[in-house]
Amino acid sequence: MKIATWNVNSIRTRLEQVINWLGENSVDVLCLQETKVIDKDFPLNPFTELGYYPYIYGQKAYNGVALISRQPLEDVSMGFTAVLPDLDPQWDEQKRVISGVIDGVRIVNLYVPNGSAIGSEKYEYKLGWLKVLREYLQTLLLSNPEICMCGDFNIALEDIDINDKVKIENHIMASESERQALRDILSLGFADAFRKFNNEGGNYSWWDYRTAAFKRNLGWRIDHHYLTPVVYERAQSCIIDIEPRKLEKPSDHAPVIVEF
Repeated sequence: MKIATWNVNSIRTRLEQVINWLGENSVDVLCLQETKVIDKDFPLNPFTELGYYPYIYGQKAYNGVALISRQPLEDVSMGFTAVLPDLDPQWDEQKRVISGVIDGVRIVNLYVPNGSAIGSEKYEYKLGWLKVLREYLQTLLLSNPEICMCGDFNIALEDIDINDKVKIENHIMASESERQALRDILSLGFADAFRKFNNEGGNYSWWDYRTAAFKRNLGWRIDHHYLTPVVYERAQSCIIDIEPRKLEKPSDHAPVIVEF
């Protein structure tokens, strides 16, 4: 089984690139983030014509997540409150969480808040959101120990995940509070699929549009697949496909594919 995650930074803007990529890469589930479109305007037909089943959870102009699956998914849920019904609904005002089961494995597709700047209101929201995510995952694990949690985490967990020419002191996505919040989540039993196969630096999934960052490889690895032990043991590969980032008017992220 192959699961891909890709922040496409607007599915309507990047539709042709995504459809072409799917035609060249036979994945079982494509997890999209930043679709930036309300559900009624999501371009379903190009995916169904390829034989995929789209599951969407979007909003206008911002955020939005989707699961594009080769076979129908089971137990699809949108948002935190589908699993945590007593949770304050404010945590689902931004459409950032979608989940479904394929062949017994629960796919959790996430678009973690960016946080804007350390100490800002958006930063505090991000830390709170990550605490809710931990509670959400704890609840999911009670019914299914096989989870692939993936998406744009907007966090580089280690310095090796950032080009050493990037100044990260007091930088959003690299602060200790963000990293600790992610470590607290991983302590539930999740492990980084990419690092099972590659412990080297220089591997990134996001490059800023500015300062010729992609050309200079001034990148960050912030798009991840985190697997519970039974899935991690079965993992056979995890790669970052930088080819779409070379296209004209690309997303600033590259797809990351895990196979197990």
